Amino acid sequence: MINNDRLLVQILLLVLFGASFWVMAPFWSALFWGAVLAFASWPLMRLLTRWLNGRESLAAALLTLGWMLLVAVPLVWLGFNLADHVRDATAFIKDVQVDGLPEAPVWLGSVPLVGERLIGIWNSIDEQGAAMMLAVKPYLGQVGNWLLARSAQIGGGILELTLSIVFVFFFYRDGPRLAAFVHSLLSRLIGDRAGYYIELVAGTVQRVVNGVIGTAAAQAILALIGFLIAGVPGALVLGIVTFLLSLIPMGPPLIWIPATAWLAWKGEYGMAVFLGIWGTFIISGVDNVLKPYLISRGGNLPLVIVLLGVFGGLIAFGFIGLFIGPTLLAVAYSLLTDWSNSQARVEDRR
Repeated sequence: MINNDRLLVQILLLVLFGASFWVMAPFWSALFWGAVLAFASWPLMRLLTRWLNGRESLAAALLTLGWMLLVAVPLVWLGFNLADHVRDATAFIKDVQVDGLPEAPVWLGSVPLVGERLIGIWNSIDEQGAAMMLAVKPYLGQVGNWLLARSAQIGGGILELTLSIVFVFFFYRDGPRLAAFVHSLLSRLIGDRAGYYIELVAGTVQRVVNGVIGTAAAQAILALIGFLIAGVPGALVLGIVTFLLSLIPMGPPLIWIPATAWLAWKGEYGMAVFLGIWGTFIISGVDNVLKPYLISRGGNLPLVIVLLGVFGGLIAFGFIGLFIGPTLLAVAYSLLTDWSNSQARVEDRR
């Protein structure tokens, strides 16, 4: 009878846990990213709590407000203004189609070795531009429908990202209690190595968040500065898009190269040269130096893991997967590497 009662209790618990997971399913990605963001920025939380004489709720509220201002508000603003900039881009394409490109700048022909070839390419693009526009015109409607569908997904992802920042407040406020619960749970599952694995996961999460998000933020700020100096319209929007594209390799050039071309088309050749140099050596240079340093610091984490995480996360989770994917793969890679090394050490002892 006692065994039957115990079995019944276990079944009820499984049903309860299953129902709980089902209820929480729509929020898992937002909860996960909120936990990762709070975990990676926990040193800021401790510092602010000390400054506020131990008032954890106030410190959590201030940090959450800071994340809202830095991340959520610009992304929501971008969503509302994206349609206007799409119309501007469409008008720009129509102007090129009707008027063609302006005359090639004089300095382009004076470039050593390749000046004449660059002039020829410029004239070829001008001559073939109208024909190319006529060729792709039947497909523009399909592209528009595709962009509309993708914009809806991006809008949902921005909403989910905003929700994750709301969850950050509760992770900040209840962080120590949640950490104690996780530690006790892991101790029951894997024994004395629970603390070691928590530290391993903590270091991996912080490296990935600091490397991926930190590098993207640095590139976005530098791109914004360059766009403002060069006088490119919509500099703030372009800076935000640079932040999003910085999560993938060779993403920022997709923004600053067209901006440079626009400046040259407008006859602002000096600013076009400036932005080209700024983009090549400053914006893209940060990605080649800062990201490998931040991600690899304290551990040998291949950048291909981050790349696969970005694209795989985008497919699996949508927009917010850009952040979740690299973190999940990096944690899994670190755990598997540590397990493999520990098994090798055990075999060597034998």
